[in-house]
Amino acid sequence: MLSNETIREVARVSLGGGRFRLRLTNAYGAKPVLIGSAHLARAGVGPSIAAGSDRQLSFNGRAEVTIPAYASILSDPVDLAVPNLSEVAVSLYFPKTSGEATSHFFGLQDAYVAHGALAGETELPVSKTLTERPFVSAIEVSTAKRAKVVVAFGDSITDGFGSTPNANHRWPDRLADRLVPRKGSNYFAVVDAAISGNRLLHDFIGPNALSRFDRDVLSQPRVDYVILLEGIDDLGFPGARNLPDEEVSTEDIVFAYKQLIARAHAHDIKVIGATLPPFGPIPQRPGFYSEAAATKREALNAWIRSSHAFDGVIDFDAVLRDPAHPDRMLPAYDSGDHLNPNDAGYQAMADAIDLRLFGR
Repeated sequence: MLSNETIREVARVSLGGGRFRLRLTNAYGAKPVLIGSAHLARAGVGPSIAAGSDRQLSFNGRAEVTIPAYASILSDPVDLAVPNLSEVAVSLYFPKTSGEATSHFFGLQDAYVAHGALAGETELPVSKTLTERPFVSAIEVSTAKRAKVVVAFGDSITDGFGSTPNANHRWPDRLADRLVPRKGSNYFAVVDAAISGNRLLHDFIGPNALSRFDRDVLSQPRVDYVILLEGIDDLGFPGARNLPDEEVSTEDIVFAYKQLIARAHAHDIKVIGATLPPFGPIPQRPGFYSEAAATKREALNAWIRSSHAFDGVIDFDAVLRDPAHPDRMLPAYDSGDHLNPNDAGYQAMADAIDLRLFGR
């Protein structure tokens, strides 16, 4: 909740360009939210922005805009030269109390809050720091040439949980490091559409994958590929949260996969399936791991590898598992929770992706 405050949020864009627009969201807000001023700039160090790069945004020509309850809005395009794989800063001023924010809770990126209307200031006098990303849902770039868009769709592993904050070490970031600079006839952009704690068939953090797929994948401009890595939380949360009515079978998860594939194919989007990494015994999350869940994971991975339902496969399980204990993550790749990789694990995941999956 923000009131007479400015928040500055930093995000990395995979593909740069010279013209941008911002998507703001109040998707879960029951009341309208007033934005007194919105700015976009190249990010500097910490809460600062690069001198001379600040651009005030407008919304159908208006500097001030109200986002209706449960709605999203797009800004007008603004000219700003931003290189590939670099960070931009979005600054929003809230003259009145914002109410509860629709936010990306595990943003793994500091957001800076200051008192007053300071959205255009180069240096922000920070009063508090947040680790979530409120109200900002997308930063869209217009490029001179047609870019192919890859959406990474998943849960905390795709969200980068366990990686170093403010470092852009999630596996989709590392994939962009490889894919965006690649020489060839195509340009690429990588979109991270993950929610930590997300499940395919039941809500937990954010809506379930089947319900959010249209919003987070199909509505993104010009998507060509989606990488699907989801299902571990479907296996683990019923035991960890004492939710016996939400137990799922291997067949239930395969059903969800097939539904997402069919919906993507209807939009000419190719779906690349990723095997589920190991999640061995997790002492700090009793009940998440069980022999039954491990058996389901193995069956799902066998189906992903052999069914030919997907347009391609990435075997993250083979990359991350410990050869001596295949139901556990290799210690060198474990963030410490036995579920989410560390920086080295995310790098190994990205390095294992065959770029030929995305054509030439």
